[in-house]
Amino acid sequence: MELGLVGLGKMGGNMRERIRRAGHTVIGYDRNPDLADVHSLGELVGKLKGPRVVWVVVPAGAPTQATVDELAGLLEPGDVVVDGGNSRWTDDEKHAEELGAKGIGFVDAGVSGGVWGLQNGYALMVGGAAENIAKVQPVFDALKPEGEFGFVHAGKVGAGHFSKMVHNGIEYAMMQAYAEGWELLEKVDSVTDVREVFRSWQEGTVIRSWLLDLAVNALDGDEHLDKLKGYAEDSGEGRWTVEAAIDNAVPLPAITASLFARFASRQEDSPQMKMIAALRNQFGGHAVETK
Repeated sequence: MELGLVGLGKMGGNMRERIRRAGHTVIGYDRNPDLADVHSLGELVGKLKGPRVVWVVVPAGAPTQATVDELAGLLEPGDVVVDGGNSRWTDDEKHAEELGAKGIGFVDAGVSGGVWGLQNGYALMVGGAAENIAKVQPVFDALKPEGEFGFVHAGKVGAGHFSKMVHNGIEYAMMQAYAEGWELLEKVDSVTDVREVFRSWQEGTVIRSWLLDLAVNALDGDEHLDKLKGYAEDSGEGRWTVEAAIDNAVPLPAITASLFARFASRQEDSPQMKMIAALRNQFGGHAVETK
């Protein structure tokens, strides 16, 4: 089939290559002309045969909204737009309504795989009407990993990105658990080779995972992570997961704590710890460190 692909960065560029390797035609547009096959969205749409499918992989929020708005004026009834970025699920509902008013279908696709997706395939969680998903199915089949699993029609519009959001929330908590365990192992004198302890967990343990494999890769490159600063950003999906939990009265203590741990990582001198130190000194006479 033919596919229009908007956004050819780390994710989109590799997706274009994987889809082409499966024998499909991909026409890509990016603001960087060195990456693009065409010079505008209008040119992209003009080169596709109907019914057209245009997959959008641009940053969530205003960039995605602007792209959807422009496509709404270029596409025709029966065409389909896929949002394969990291949009919030509530934006999906808005985009589906906007495009649906013009007879254009909408599918939201949560995509996991990162820079390894070209080689290993992408896990896909999609939401939308079955007839719209069917028009994109050959591309989903090209992108997913080999084997039975890796693709799911999760439900209605928004279900794909909501599922990916929860996936990322779980990812936050798993990474935090590995990080806390690593710090504790590094702290004690009795464990003399933390990297090899992590490596030993890769086979036969209940905590083996791809994230553990990546942790070992990182330790192979920098055994004690001396080259890194303990600072971690959050992509937004962790926050949305916690907000959704509050809205639905679902307790998420591990995921919430992992998000707050990232906030703490950005403070070189934690104001909260200053207060805790001051209180411990006040009620227990515990020593404090001063600048």
